[in-house]
Amino acid sequence: MMISIYIEGKKHTVEDSKNILETCLSLGFDIPYFCWHPALGSVGACRLCAVKQQYFSNTIKDTKSHLVMSCMTPVSDGSSIIIFDDEVEEFRKNILELLMINHPHDCPICEEGGNCHLQDMTAMVGQTYRRYRFNKRTHYNQYLGPFIGHEMNRCITCYRCIRYYNDYAGGDDLGVFGVHDNIYFGRVQDGMLRSEFSGNLIEICPTGVFTDKTQTQNYTRKWDMIFAPSICQQCSVGCNIIVGERYGKLCRVENRYNGNINGYFLCDRGRFGCDYVNIDNRPKVPSNKQGDNWVVLSERQAIQEATNGLKYNCNKIIGIGSSRASMESNFSLLKLVGPDNFYNGINNLEQERLLLIIEILCNSGIQVPSLHEVESYDTVLILGEDLTQTGARVALSIRQAVKGKARKDAEAQGIFDWQSAAIINNAQGIKNNILITGVDKTKLDDVAILTYYDSVQNQARFGFAIAHALDHTAPEVKDFDSKLNEKLDIVVQKLMEAHKPLIISGSSAGSKELIASAANIARALKNRGSEVGITFIVGEVNSIGLVMLGKKSLDAALIDICSTNTSSVGLIVLENDLYRHAQANQVDVALNKVNYLIVLDHQYTLIQKQANLVLPVSSFVESDGTVINYEGRAQRFFRLYKPQNYEKNTVILESWRWLYLIHDCYINYIRKKNLHIDQIIDAIIYYFPKLIGIKQTSPDASFRIYGQKLARAPHRYSGRTAIYANVDVHEPYISQDDDTMFSFSMEGNHNVQSFHKQVAFAWAPGWNSPQAWNKFQDKVGGNLHSGNPGIRVLHSDNGATLNWFNMIPQSFKIMKNIDRWLIVPYWHLFGSEETSQRSKCIQDCMPNPYAMINQLDALQLKIQKNMLLKFTCAEQILCLPIKFSSNLPTGHIGLPLGFPDIPLFLSGMYAQDVQGVLL
Repeated sequence: MMISIYIEGKKHTVEDSKNILETCLSLGFDIPYFCWHPALGSVGACRLCAVKQQYFSNTIKDTKSHLVMSCMTPVSDGSSIIIFDDEVEEFRKNILELLMINHPHDCPICEEGGNCHLQDMTAMVGQTYRRYRFNKRTHYNQYLGPFIGHEMNRCITCYRCIRYYNDYAGGDDLGVFGVHDNIYFGRVQDGMLRSEFSGNLIEICPTGVFTDKTQTQNYTRKWDMIFAPSICQQCSVGCNIIVGERYGKLCRVENRYNGNINGYFLCDRGRFGCDYVNIDNRPKVPSNKQGDNWVVLSERQAIQEATNGLKYNCNKIIGIGSSRASMESNFSLLKLVGPDNFYNGINNLEQERLLLIIEILCNSGIQVPSLHEVESYDTVLILGEDLTQTGARVALSIRQAVKGKARKDAEAQGIFDWQSAAIINNAQGIKNNILITGVDKTKLDDVAILTYYDSVQNQARFGFAIAHALDHTAPEVKDFDSKLNEKLDIVVQKLMEAHKPLIISGSSAGSKELIASAANIARALKNRGSEVGITFIVGEVNSIGLVMLGKKSLDAALIDICSTNTSSVGLIVLENDLYRHAQANQVDVALNKVNYLIVLDHQYTLIQKQANLVLPVSSFVESDGTVINYEGRAQRFFRLYKPQNYEKNTVILESWRWLYLIHDCYINYIRKKNLHIDQIIDAIIYYFPKLIGIKQTSPDASFRIYGQKLARAPHRYSGRTAIYANVDVHEPYISQDDDTMFSFSMEGNHNVQSFHKQVAFAWAPGWNSPQAWNKFQDKVGGNLHSGNPGIRVLHSDNGATLNWFNMIPQSFKIMKNIDRWLIVPYWHLFGSEETSQRSKCIQDCMPNPYAMINQLDALQLKIQKNMLLKFTCAEQILCLPIKFSSNLPTGHIGLPLGFPDIPLFLSGMYAQDVQGVLL
């Protein structure tokens, strides 16, 4: 319902369910605050947001204005709000002075300096003088792990950290201790914070209590950095991030608000896992292998060498792509080698799962919700996916969906959705239904009302049985285990009662049957009239996009290389560690058949030792590109800096640029103008019309021709003419960027209401901290003024319906007297992903490799804790420390897939020669 209020004497029409603070911020007014946060609601702890309110209505005429806390006071029809008043301003100054009594005078050395909400509010309030001259209270600072720094003396007791960590993110190892003016926020004892979302404390905290430890290695102030909007590359969710650079080093990763996806929060892998771009041990110059020696080449020499090697030594050229490379890079490889010779670099089983997911997303007629929409579902069934490890940001949204029933019940009691403490007190533990199947416990089990642990095959059978129980026209599961009837009845009942159920599965469990069962359940619910949604989590940032470009797998590439009649085979491998996705002996045999091998990557891998030519390519912070996330949303990331600006001898180009330059040289084509990424995007759309949506994620050409560029740096960006002094004392020309709408300087448009969706950094006059996002939104917590970045390229017709899937697997049975043990994946946020595991801080958090077995199996094999588990799988011998689980089904071995020397393709394979070995 819309009502009319007056702010500073001017009439405004606003929503009646909001508080004064949120309403005024949405309208563009500045009111200071600390404890309130758009995602956390109001508790009225700091009292800084005071305003005056005066009531007018048909029955009430209040001639006196009252001092109220704007975050705790709902707007009322006809009321008048006074923000700028002598009494109000004096009150705010006094409150800030009291909050700052024990705050240290350490702004010059505080990591939050220039990015601090407390500094912004101090300037806004105008409190510039301290009268307190006595000893300050001091606290002991804890060790909270390699990510988070702790400086409790800066605390102003706003309680944001606890409300976020415990109430929002579901953490249980951060608490508040003490009373009165001696409050302490920390752990019971030193130790790493256990939540996968702990890094958000850095942005949640309005002061410098929780700071980014990883930033201190390349520390610089906000106004000394260049920024760029980017996309997290560490999983398939595609969270929006802001990356910041100084002196050719990635210094900071911050959340970039997107109302459809990550909102205000990231997972810790996305925030801290990008340090691999800074490692010195990476390819920096093209290298050509001549005998046993490597010869450094220039850019021109490298292009000519690649052209000659392919043209004169190869009758057939095969290209292997990568799901961690952009759409532009993969397409450039496809264009160079031809569609018939392009292989996507994904193993055959994973490709089957991805193709099935795409078929369901496009042809099922079932809603695929955005990450923000996930929070609105009232019942969630998760089939076989350990979301906190494989799609962590989705897991955080599931935790918000759990609270939907409490919010709905509070609304019925007349409690507003921003009254967070009242909602919690009113809820008394009521929550929406979360139902989970898996091979073992997950971090979401604490909010689940039902969990079912079993083999992947039996989970799939359970899923098909659910679909049949919901709709008897769905395929029936023969010989269904009657012991599961009770669980089945509970799941079916909860799904039937749900108004808006959500089914989640994915490729990480290694079963296309599980994916098919999820689709059947969703269809059955749709037939019943439910507003059902479906979500599939996939392996990497561009897995969906890569399969849309090419449907030939890595296995097919290896077979074709080995079966070719000619011995003159050329192979180009794009940002792909083949040993991670295929058996080592198969890769070795295929590479021995290759006459000329070119490898393009920004990290060293084993395959490069066998290459004839290594071309160093840009990481995601050094290049432009497009990726397509798990829901089929195309998103653009932008170059942060050029490596050559800081290291003159480096020759690092984007993958797509290398490949196009080789292509032009190969066909003797002379390009009259410099190659731009827009030209590649246009070519992608020409060959793949269904991908036309990615054009809308690319820069608007009018910015380059008619419009003003957008600045990559804040207004106070210093040292612009001396920033490269350590490279060259001569003042260089400012780098130009013809591929995007951004400039490499502070010159350009800073308008927060710009019509363009891309935001390089969160800054507005008076708002230097991440709280500045309020100025970029159409309303607090809403969409960006010009809409959220990203375009869906996968569309489903609401009227479409897939046939029932009938791929019901046989139940898993232990093969007695046969030494066969099924390998199942155990995913880890820190360690399973290929690039982030190279980051130093992530390495400190990775668990040691292990093999998980059931305790009953351990007794059978006479294995004890002090032994190693030795076994053979896919002609690879592994010998790993043992962990025990009572939930893992017998006959299984769980491995942390993706860890070094534990490749992904082992999922679903059988191990043999299993035995315990003494340490």
